[in-house]
Order: sequence, then structure tokens, then C-alpha cells
Amino acid sequence: MLDIKIIRENPEDVKTRLKGKLVDCDISIDRILVLDGARRELIFKTENAKSEQNKVSKEIPQLKKAGQDTTEILNRMNVLKDEIKLIDRDLKLVEDEYNDLMLSLPNLPDSDLKFGGKENNAPLRFFGSTRTMDFVPKNHVDLCTDLGLIDYPRGTKLAGNGYWIYRGMGARLEWALLNYFIETHQLEGYEFLMVPHMLNYECGLAAGQFPKFKDEVYWIEAETDEQRRFLLPTAETALVSIHRDEILSEEELPRKYISYTPCFRREAGSYRAEERGMIRGHQFNKVEMFQVTKPEDSDAAFEELVTKAEMLVKNLGLKFRTVKLAAGDCSASMSRTYDIEVYIPSMGGYKEVSSVSNARDYQARRGQIRFRRDETGKIEYCHTLNGSGLATSRILPAIVEQYQQADGSVEVPQALKRFLRGREMITKDDIKRSQMKNPLTCG
Repeated sequence: MLDIKIIRENPEDVKTRLKGKLVDCDISIDRILVLDGARRELIFKTENAKSEQNKVSKEIPQLKKAGQDTTEILNRMNVLKDEIKLIDRDLKLVEDEYNDLMLSLPNLPDSDLKFGGKENNAPLRFFGSTRTMDFVPKNHVDLCTDLGLIDYPRGTKLAGNGYWIYRGMGARLEWALLNYFIETHQLEGYEFLMVPHMLNYECGLAAGQFPKFKDEVYWIEAETDEQRRFLLPTAETALVSIHRDEILSEEELPRKYISYTPCFRREAGSYRAEERGMIRGHQFNKVEMFQVTKPEDSDAAFEELVTKAEMLVKNLGLKFRTVKLAAGDCSASMSRTYDIEVYIPSMGGYKEVSSVSNARDYQARRGQIRFRRDETGKIEYCHTLNGSGLATSRILPAIVEQYQQADGSVEVPQALKRFLRGREMITKDDIKRSQMKNPLTCG
């Protein structure tokens, strides 16, 4: 949620910056200013009326004790009581509309971002190089199928298009990636959390996904609204609410968390021809990084998260790039985002495996996540940041394509070997091994 003071002080600047996000909020902002004025006036009226009510209520027993007639005063109190009810009714109507409009506004993009959509995204850094192959390379779908890593037909049979099954070495490779991510983060001081996969509405509201994007998640049917839950689209949606409605001490910051979860996305729309296999799906695995910081520390925290995401991909030996997103390509809740995009040779291009974002105080205002300054005792809003560390559904295809060999086998990246009992290569022989009674004894 935006700070109303920023809207009051420079509404035209707010309108311009939101248009940079490809969102026209002019009418909403004008209406918010009208409602804000009415809201403050009604609050002033009800506070004055209630102050008079409290003052006179204390005087009445004394007047009665002194033998004075209080009939006129009691009549005034009855009138005042009715006036307060009417003012409070009007105030609720105004505040309901005001809050709905405030919650609908996206976050302001940082001033250094280019306006517009993804056509204005700017690659910042490139890592790795395209490997020269003296054979005709396969795409990840054929490689994963030939090596028995992924079962696409049976995944579709179980759940429909956009789902798959990890099998044998495919499941082990996926789990090795997750172990590698989690261990790296823990060694760098991030607390590992296992969060619920079904969340309440307030989690989506605090994250900034609701109410506007509430139809883009999978909802679980329930007998009552209070019991209704949705499947998390990312662990960020849970992590942002860990400290919802809390006031932290300054010494508790920053808070650094990671969480592994499956992620559930509706992924509306048709898939492009090149986005076969695991490139887009309704369920995938991800380790999420999350920080809660003081405002003055969030820029440094952002750079830390970007560097961490880059190092995870770099240590896998993959070709990738880091891209600074234009304002219109940042999500509604975020002020700035860098994407880490891995190279998929068969597609001849890059696909996002991590988005690192700074929400500044936008999510904290929605979730009332605050801290108290040691020196002044003043209560301020925290800043929240998140970054994928990493999503696996595009890392695994990148590994099999970039590490494939002429005989159809795949070399195991050095960073993953110890999570696979020292395994050097993934070959067709692993299909037979995975069907043995004790496959792990074969390496």
C-alpha cells in the first residue's frame, strides 16, 4: 500500500510514475484524495463529538449530586449519541471505499527504472559462454525422456497439461538442486522455514497479490469463508506474513529467511511452441529468499540477494545473464526487480530462474510490519525483499542441455556431485538402476 502522504503531497508525480508501470490510476488517485479529505473531516467530527460525550458524561453524576436538573443535558447527550452513530456510519462507508482504492494501487517504481514494458528491460551482466558441440544437440524434453528423468505422459494422465513426474535420477537431480540451494543459504546465515502450502486471504493481501489477482491462484473449497484457503504461488506469499501485525525491535533486523515449497500457478493462456516440457507448468519447486530490513538497509539487501542468486547459477557452471526490469515489467507489489535468466540452447534464448525484488514499505504497510527505533522509540515500517534462490523447473532443463554429451548422457555439475553420491554422469543405464531393489548401491 502506498503512503497517503506521498499521494497528498505530489499526486501528479504518483500518476506519472504509475503510468510508467503501464497502469493509469488517475481517476483512482483523484477519488482517493476526495475520500481522504472527507475521511479526515469525519474523523475530526466524531472525535470532537465523542470528546464532548465523555466530558459531559463525567459531569452528570456531579451535577445530580449537587441537586441540579440534568434533563436538558441528558437530552443533548441523546442527540449527540445519534449524531455520532450517523458520523460513524458515514465514516465507515468512506473508509471502505478509500481502503479498496488504496489497496488497488500498485507500488511506485524506483526513479531509475525505464518506463514501459519488457521491451525496455536492460541486460546488465552476462556470465558463461555457449559451449561448442561437435554433434547435433538434443532439447531438454528429448534428453529428459530418453534418460528417464521426466515422465511427461503420466504426469499429464495424473493432473492434466502442465504437470510432470520426476523419475529415478530425475527425482534425485531435482532433490540435489534443492539441497544445494538450501545448504548454501543456511551457511550464509538464512533461517530455514517450512511454511504451510495453504494460506489464508490475509497472506495474499499483505503480499500485494489480493484483491486484484485473487483469481490467479488455486482456491481450496471450504464450507465457510473463514475456512477458505489458497495454494501458495510462491513461498514469498507466506514469508511476507511471518511478521504481519508485529512491531520488531531494531536489533531484530534484518530478518533473513529461506523456504522450500512447491509453487502452484494457474498460468492462464496457451503455451508457446518452444515452451514445452518444464519451461512452464502449474506446479514447480522453488527455494525462496526473503528479508525484512530497516529502510536504509534495503538497497544493500537487494544487492546481496542479486549476488546470491547469481552465485547459485554461476557455481552450477551455467550460461546466464542478469536483467534490470523496466517499470512496467515489475510486478504490482515491487519497486524494482532484477531477473536472473539462464540460457536454454534449444530455445536460443534466456528464461528467468530468479526474480529478485524490493517492495520497499509497500508490503509492510499492507501487513502492518513495523519496527521501533532504539534511539527515538519511533515506530516505522520495515522494508521487505524477496528473491528466488532458485526455481528448479528451468535450471534442470538448462543443466541437461548445457551439459549433454555426444552419446546422449549428461555430465553432473560439480556443485551437485556430492548430493548425488559422487555421481559423474547420468546415462541411460540409470533407467535400469532406478528399477532395481537397491538403486543407490549403484552410485
